[in-house]
Amino acid sequence: MAKHRLDASPETVHWGYFDAALKPKLTVASGDTVDVTCVSGRTEVMPPPESGLAIPPALAAINATMAPELGAHILTGPIAIAGAEPGDMLEVRIEAISPGADWGYNMVRPLVGTLPEDFPVTRLLHIPVDRARNTCRLPWGTELPLSPFFGVMGVAPPPVYGRIASNPPREHAGNLDNKELVAGTTLFLPVWVPGANFSMGDGHGVQGDGEVCITALEMCLDGTFTFILHKKTGPAPVLTFPRAETKTHYVSMGLNEDLDLAMKQALREMIAFIASRSNLSPLDAYQFCSMAADFRVTQTVNGVKGVHGMLRKELL
Repeated sequence: MAKHRLDASPETVHWGYFDAALKPKLTVASGDTVDVTCVSGRTEVMPPPESGLAIPPALAAINATMAPELGAHILTGPIAIAGAEPGDMLEVRIEAISPGADWGYNMVRPLVGTLPEDFPVTRLLHIPVDRARNTCRLPWGTELPLSPFFGVMGVAPPPVYGRIASNPPREHAGNLDNKELVAGTTLFLPVWVPGANFSMGDGHGVQGDGEVCITALEMCLDGTFTFILHKKTGPAPVLTFPRAETKTHYVSMGLNEDLDLAMKQALREMIAFIASRSNLSPLDAYQFCSMAADFRVTQTVNGVKGVHGMLRKELL
């Protein structure tokens, strides 16, 4: 088990898209750990010089030499896992996350977000981050504790999709915007291409469920990930849709343009998971979920909306 590093730079990021044809920037073995740096923000959202907030050199270099394509997110990677093949499952252990800058931003823009008809305006907030105290301070004085996570974590999508925007999450994961996926949690992903080709970015310093105005506390983050490959043992894939585990909960996910259908998928995924891990029938699991599982709106702003189910581990 080796330790690697992959820093964000114009040579190691792709901006705004996932593509099965992307070549990996790093190849590791199952069980290896990678320290990764990720940056966020185009030139228009950078803090002005008089703010005293420093722009990371990597972010400045990326903005000077690259432009977004299809979507918004600057993604570090891909990282290939040697021996991964379609039908396998990739376990991504999120070992550590820390701020990569002393500021973040939050933005409202016309025509996007959950209430575009109520707020047809552009408003950009630069929000100072106290890395020592692990907090941020909002312009009206409220101090929020940070709970950083990567809004985008995903493998390469099915090759038939071609190049797709990073904004909507799909079965390869991507822009999940799930605030549960902090350090100490694990994401499980189906593999669609040789190597799996995992990328990450869209650092969030803190976010509420829903991410209602379209942005969280968007900021640069550093992370440490361990990759474990689970090989399929028969004709069926090990996993067909992302799921996760926190220290205390099993997490199912549902994604759809229709929030009702996202809820149905998150519930079906949880029922299938419970039935696979116990002697409960699907009907038993359905009734169990009604009494013991919590279903939360992950985000409502990425075109494809999200719902995630939470089941306490001690119950299963």
